[in-house]
Amino acid sequence: MDKLLYGVAYYDEYMPYERMDKDIQMMKDAGINVVRIAESTWSTHEPQNGVFDFSSVDRVLDAMHEAGIQVIVGTPTYAVPTWMVKEHPDVLATTSQGPGKYGARQIMDITHPTYLFYAERIIRKLISRVSTHPAVIGYQTDNETKHYNTAGDNVQLQFVKYMRNKFSSLDELNKEFGLDYWSNRINSWEDFPSVVGTINGSLGAEFAKFQRQLVTHFLAWQVGIVNEYKQEGQFVTQNFDFDWRGYSYGIQGDVDHYAASKPFDITSVDIYHPSQDDLTGIEISFGGDVARSTKQSNYLVLETEAQAFWHWVPYPGQLRLQAFSHLASGANMVAYWHWHSLHNSFETYWKGLLSHDFEPNPVYNEAKTIGRDFARLSPQLVNLKKKNRVAVLFSNEALTSIKWFGFNFTSDKNYNDVVRWMYDELYKMNIGCDLIDPSVESYAEYDVLVVPALYAASDALLEKLNRFVQDGGHIVYSFKSGFANEHIKVRSTRQPGLISEACGISYNLFVEPKHVSLRDDPFGVGKEESQIHTWMELITPTTAEVLAWYDHPHWGEYAAITQNAYGKGKATYVGCYTSSAVIRKVLERVMKEAGVWGADQELAFPIIVKTGVNDQGNTIRYYFNYADEATSFVNAYGEGTELLAGTPIAAREKIELEPWGIRIIEQYRK
Repeated sequence: MDKLLYGVAYYDEYMPYERMDKDIQMMKDAGINVVRIAESTWSTHEPQNGVFDFSSVDRVLDAMHEAGIQVIVGTPTYAVPTWMVKEHPDVLATTSQGPGKYGARQIMDITHPTYLFYAERIIRKLISRVSTHPAVIGYQTDNETKHYNTAGDNVQLQFVKYMRNKFSSLDELNKEFGLDYWSNRINSWEDFPSVVGTINGSLGAEFAKFQRQLVTHFLAWQVGIVNEYKQEGQFVTQNFDFDWRGYSYGIQGDVDHYAASKPFDITSVDIYHPSQDDLTGIEISFGGDVARSTKQSNYLVLETEAQAFWHWVPYPGQLRLQAFSHLASGANMVAYWHWHSLHNSFETYWKGLLSHDFEPNPVYNEAKTIGRDFARLSPQLVNLKKKNRVAVLFSNEALTSIKWFGFNFTSDKNYNDVVRWMYDELYKMNIGCDLIDPSVESYAEYDVLVVPALYAASDALLEKLNRFVQDGGHIVYSFKSGFANEHIKVRSTRQPGLISEACGISYNLFVEPKHVSLRDDPFGVGKEESQIHTWMELITPTTAEVLAWYDHPHWGEYAAITQNAYGKGKATYVGCYTSSAVIRKVLERVMKEAGVWGADQELAFPIIVKTGVNDQGNTIRYYFNYADEATSFVNAYGEGTELLAGTPIAAREKIELEPWGIRIIEQYRK
């Protein structure tokens, strides 16, 4: 891209009165240079079957073009119109809860031939109409696409075909999935049951993988259609989302981000996060690292919050902090959901950049400063290139398998909790990292891999990880790694299976810890922080050095955390769920041993440092203060220019950061 994009989702169709000219003027005043339209309004564009009305789209495109604002057009396929459901009620997804009911969005069966017929028709009608309009720079297919738990008879039939292609015989399937248990054995393909009620984790996890593939195929299908009309210089993207905890939290279990992103020109994401006193920037960083890693390239933030809910209305300065935090992770666009607040319907109190009165407000006024700085600094900040030496290896298969076989009967922890337990401490230590999945061909560019709870993994993947260590890499495994194969078949060896060789350990017992801590406070974090919870493996070291033993009258003979030299590298294994303070110390130790430690790591949260190289080959360093108190740091690098103020910065100069403040330093290549 040749400039930073600063945008909003805009729906003229939702406005209670005519005000487009006023909206556009206010957008221009705020530096908004792109809007996103059309993906939410199928029933407006096709009010009756085969009757099309794109007047609202034409109107917005013409007005935006005249104002010099560019447009991303969405395919309106994620919320089906009433006439379709009236004529074809079976287009609604049948899930484990039964037949779907109309009302919400994202309730259709994305494999249903009738739905696909109408979806293709509206895509072709809309995109063919807008593709040559000079305002249009790109397209968004669908919206936060997932499989919506579709599991009806037609989906079950497709799954049987998928399984027949995957397994050479039913005997192989029955053996690999353990289907003799409780008389689940399948003796004829024609008798293959619906998996909605299955108690077999292998079968259930395979169906979840199949459902993720439905999303991959559906999005690729839409991309293929849009590409028929796409003009030179236009892009196609999709706004992927994440696991939801009331905000964006971890890996989205219903989508394979890596596979689904392949047909797109650029990856986009929607990132929402806590604000006010709870603003940490972690969700911004995590979502950005996932998006950037899918293509090892810059990405777009198609949705993030402006005001949103009452508990997310940002403190003064936070909107700026958030916007530049996206750029610091490699985003080339920041766009808000959405321009205005709605006056009725489901998202009435998911407020936009403008409040219900459409008048300037403190959030809008702060957005104006962002727009000005984006425009002014675009040449220095666009296309930031990041090269990280650390990666977190995540796995959809591990996520699904831990849904089936979790930690204990009372715990609400899941796979994403383990991912964030490790990732959050890397973030707070200012360790830049990629988030990669098992499809990545080579780990050679990384010095350290962090591997959370890799419960389900093929032999080939574990052997690949062993080779990474043998060749000189450092790995940090969490508990519950290497235990089962890719079909959640528990390995019949001492655990943790194949990675025992690199880790220099074994175990065959695991328990729920009660009143267990790490003996003698080995990491100097204090007695309270040395407590463990949720899960512990009773580890016997073979060749590994023990970094921590359990402190317990019965489990005290077992190791909790170990490290093993293997080949040219080292493997660290954390066999229990520790406090954040302990996992931070473990990660810090590994980073120092791997040589991934420098001036940035001498600073720590709430000062967050993000680094990259711009189009001119100069180093850009972002410094953020994620706290409500002022702080300062010393420029540990050479002289440069602080871009926001345009002032020179000397080496070793002390730099002040106001509450929720930002400094951006450009250091010129020699």
